[in-house]
Amino acid sequence: MNYKESILDTIGNTPLVKLHKIVADVPATVLMKVETFNPGHSIKDRMALKMLLDAEAEGKIKPEGTIIECTSGNTGMGLAIAAAVKGYRCIFTTNDKQSKEKIDLLKALGAEVIVCPTNVTPEDPRSYYSVAKKLSQEIPNSYWFNQYDNLSNRQAHYESTGPEIWQQTDGEVTHLVVGVGTGGTISGTGRYLKEQNPDIKVWGIDTYGSVFKKYHETGIFDEKEIYPYITEGIGEDILPKNVDFDVIDHFEKVTDKDGAVYARKLAREEGILLGYSAGSAMAGLIQMKDQLTKDDVVVVVIHDHGSRYVGKIYNDDWMRERGFLDTELRVKDIVAKKKDKDFFSAQADDTVRAAFSTMKEHDISQMPVLKNGEVVGAVTENIVLNYLLDNPFNNSEKTVETIMGPAFPTVDMDMPTSQLNKYITKSTPAVLVKDPAGTLHVVTNYDIIQAL
Repeated sequence: MNYKESILDTIGNTPLVKLHKIVADVPATVLMKVETFNPGHSIKDRMALKMLLDAEAEGKIKPEGTIIECTSGNTGMGLAIAAAVKGYRCIFTTNDKQSKEKIDLLKALGAEVIVCPTNVTPEDPRSYYSVAKKLSQEIPNSYWFNQYDNLSNRQAHYESTGPEIWQQTDGEVTHLVVGVGTGGTISGTGRYLKEQNPDIKVWGIDTYGSVFKKYHETGIFDEKEIYPYITEGIGEDILPKNVDFDVIDHFEKVTDKDGAVYARKLAREEGILLGYSAGSAMAGLIQMKDQLTKDDVVVVVIHDHGSRYVGKIYNDDWMRERGFLDTELRVKDIVAKKKDKDFFSAQADDTVRAAFSTMKEHDISQMPVLKNGEVVGAVTENIVLNYLLDNPFNNSEKTVETIMGPAFPTVDMDMPTSQLNKYITKSTPAVLVKDPAGTLHVVTNYDIIQAL
């Protein structure tokens, strides 16, 4: 029989997936290390298990002990999974900018979660670092894993992520792109790859409000660089011991907006639903595309799954509130606001009088005309009325097909309303739009006015 002894045995050996549309303007081959295939849907499963195994081997935690960690959610998830299998209690501290989904998932695995304020210094007793440290001092048989300074973190990636990438690319990888938070992933993976080929470039993705980039370039820890940011999982206001600045060749900063927008682009253009920092990694790569050639092989290592962010970057209202999406209405917004979403149409072989009756019954001014399920034309109240007035007798057998005009143009659901004036005119009073379920809708000037 082919099975795993426990869920912990499924950690690692994640696939490399080639990207296409989102990197159409990037000359290199771009491969993504899709870490969401880990059981906790995050790369942090690797280092969480490594830290726990090392702590057990060193006697830092004993059976039925308590795991304590400060986490943005993903390391906590990995530790909680391991704790469930091994029988430990978990207490996690996190900050209040983390998504509700992350906190709920930690609780689902039996963890206790303490939410701490974001906008305090690491030394502040209210910070999630300080609270975790204090708990570890107060609770017997507990261990604070401190992923920032626990070097088992980067060792996990030296032993697993790096060798996997080298083997999967047959040693042809030329660039490694990774978002930097604790620094374990980029430092461990980067060190392994550079030992195989010192010419490999390691690019770290940072965010505005973080100290990494300036410190790397100047050696100065500038507190003026520190300010609140929305991006989750990357950037820091401290210098974790896991960050090996000698391994990293360059830090690229990415805005909160670009990280969110590119995460959504990954979902829509590549069919890969990923977290906030994955969008930041892609945006950073796009910003540096001019440094790449057609012979380069870039591996982007991502952190977590998009399900952690359905209430944030994948929520249109959340995005608009922060100015990350255009505030302009789109066609899909007009369709959503229509009170009557029924689709009325005439068949090509319907009589003109039958079409007129349908329009009168439902108080509509225009209808698409269908033939064998396909839209072949359109009729408006003016066309129908003019015909009936010009032919008051013997018109009952005339078909719609004989008097219909051109079919209404079909537009995309995501089209901004400002572009509809290219399609809706005096002679073309409506457009058609097909929703994701395949249902057709008619959008008229009246619908636009009602939506506005």
